[in-house]
Formats: sequence, structure tokens, C-alpha cells
Amino acid sequence: MTFFHFLRDGAREMLRGSRAYWIWLGILAALFLLGALNYFGQLRDGLVVTGMSDQVSWGFYIANFAFLVGIAAAAVLLVIPAYIFHRTDVKSVVLLGEGMAVAAVIMAMLFVLVDIGRPDRAWHVIPFIGRFNFPSSLLAWDIVVLNGYLALNLLIPTYVHYCHYRGREPNLRLYFPVVVLAMFWAISIHTVTAFLFSSNSARPFWNVALLGPRFIASAFASGPALIILTLQVIRRVTDYPVSQSVIETLALIMTVAMQISLFFVGAELFTDFYSETNHAASMHYLFFGLDGFSGLRPWIWLAVALNLVAVTILSIHPLRRRMLTLNIACACGFLGIWLEKGMGLVIPGFIPTPLGEIFEYVPTAQEFTIAIGIWAFGFLVFTLLAKASIAIELGKVRVSRDTSRQPLTGASATPAVAHQD
Repeated sequence: MTFFHFLRDGAREMLRGSRAYWIWLGILAALFLLGALNYFGQLRDGLVVTGMSDQVSWGFYIANFAFLVGIAAAAVLLVIPAYIFHRTDVKSVVLLGEGMAVAAVIMAMLFVLVDIGRPDRAWHVIPFIGRFNFPSSLLAWDIVVLNGYLALNLLIPTYVHYCHYRGREPNLRLYFPVVVLAMFWAISIHTVTAFLFSSNSARPFWNVALLGPRFIASAFASGPALIILTLQVIRRVTDYPVSQSVIETLALIMTVAMQISLFFVGAELFTDFYSETNHAASMHYLFFGLDGFSGLRPWIWLAVALNLVAVTILSIHPLRRRMLTLNIACACGFLGIWLEKGMGLVIPGFIPTPLGEIFEYVPTAQEFTIAIGIWAFGFLVFTLLAKASIAIELGKVRVSRDTSRQPLTGASATPAVAHQD
């Protein structure tokens, strides 16, 4: 029964907050409902309401999916220093990072769901029920790694929080093997996502060996950017302690990852443009336009400019340590990678078609609204998880002898951050 009370008290904490907290939840819920209403319209009328076509069959939804898988994988950047190097300052926020990974994976899966024309047939890819085609299908691998990573990021925080709820420290020897598994799993989810693209031999824009490393590097840049901004919001609106050393560590990781990511982009540009062949047509369309079509050109150059601004700020030590300029770098890097890794990666793979045809893709307002609804749902999930997590770690939610919720005061109310024996 104690675990039931743990879930009950956690849910109660999610539904307790200030007026600003409820306004925030209301805004997210309204955006999600708006997206859901538009999705019902898409279900009724079909994918014809989107900008996709037979020639460009992946669009705004898959672009967000590819980006969010990287955000989810970036949680490992908190897990490694927390559990491998025993950084106490990072341990205090690692559970929040895992909550962000949970929200990101859920959003990624929802973007795949809305991209399916007949979601009622999704049961065909469920193991032991439909035709899973494992291990020959890369889609089957993606289903395994995403669902497995979601389960791992739910299991570890639940166990740690449950132990703290009961007023005892978790047994590190018991859950450390799961932590190690989650570290390797984090890399695998984005690697498999890259393989989904690079395995398309008829799409030379994706069919490059560098795509996997490029995905990992960009994930380790955009993920820390979002985590840094989120931790600052949590530090401002709650009394949960977030050490500045955590933000500085993530900023340094982001700096190196941004530099590597831009180097990979430069290497691909050199390969395609130095000895330009027909295989470089997609890259030419993306950066300079092709046969009078140049819908993505302003967006990719904006992405390049944002990424250059971000990496310049991050590479200058005094600017990186100043919070205002660091936040500018995080915002620029996050948006720049979203543009470059989303629309700048997915759409050019279809333009031109293998037959040389050019069909430009422009997302419709309905696609944007559905996407905003999914992002709002993800932020809603993270907000609720973070609300309960912070209360448990601060000792405000604890089990008592009669299994009722009793807030702790004094020394017992300090965050339980040393997740060791």
C-alpha cells in the first residue's frame, strides 16, 4: 500500500500550486486541446490537409520527431557526471533531466502518431500482436529503443523518489546497472533514428555515414541548451537549489558539441560542393535553390547564422560565464539546430525526387497547430513531473507511520541529492 500512497501523494502535489502555476497549466492545456481538435480534423479529412504529398511524404511532424529524440538522448549528459563521477551538484538535478527525457520521448512518439495516416493500424507494429518484423525492420528497432528508453527513464526516477518518499537512501548497487544501461540506450535511440534516414539509398542527401555522429553532436548541443534554460526557470520560480556549477558544466559540453556539429556540417558541405555532382542537388536546393525553387534557403541560412552566434558566444569564456549572453547562446543554438536538423534535414531529402522532379513543401496552419499542441502536452508532462519531483526531493512529501502525507521541516527538508548507499 505504501507505493499506492506514494503515487497518490505525488498526484496531489501535481495538483497543488499558486495562481501562476495554474495559469501556466491552463495555457498548456488549452494549446493541447486546440492541437487535438485540429488533429481530429486531420483524422476526418486525411493527410490531404497537410502540406505533404506523394513526393514529399515526411514533413513538419518527422522534423520535430528527429529533433526531440536528440533532446531525449541529451539527458545522459546529466546521468554520466551524476552516477559515474559522483558529482553531488549534478545529482540534485539529474532526476529533472530524466523527467525532461520522458516528456521528449512522449512528444517524439506523438509526432510519429500524427504522421500516420491510419493510426488505428498502429497495432501492427506492436510486438507479439502485429507483424513486428524484428530484427529486419529499422522501424522495429526504433520502436524498441524509444519504448525501452521511456521505460528506463520512468523506472530509475520512480525508484529513487520512492526511496526518498519513505525517508531512506536508494541502494545504488541495485539500480546502478539500470543507469549504465540507460547511458548506452540514450546513444542508441538517436543512432537508430539517424539510421532510419541514412538507410534510404535512393536519398543521397541522407545516405551518408556521417549522419549518425552528426545527430549525436547536435543532440548534445540542443539538449543542454534546453536544460540550462529550464534549470534557470526552476531556480527562479521554486526554492529548489540548482548549483551554478551544473549550468557551467552543461555550457561547456554544449560548447564542444556545437563546435563538433558545425565541423560535421562543414565537412558535408565541402564533400557536396567541391566536386558537385547530381547527388548534391538536394544540398544545392537547400542552400542556394534549384531551378527557381528556394523555399528553404532563408531558413537554413538563418539556422547557420544562429548557430554561428551561439558557438561564438560559447567559445569566449567571459561571455559563456555571463548568464545573459549564455541564455542568448542557448536560445540561438536551440532554434538554430531545430531549423537545421528539422526542416533543413528532412525536406531536402525529398527534393528533387529520384525522377528529378521538384515539389516544394510548406507546412499548413493545421500542421503547425497540431505540432504546437504536442509541444504543449510535452511541457505539461514535464511540469507535472517536475512539480512532484521537487516536492519529494525537498522533503515536502514523505510517508508517515499512518501512511498519510506529512511535510518535513528543519534538517529533514533538505534535498536528498546523494543517491548512494
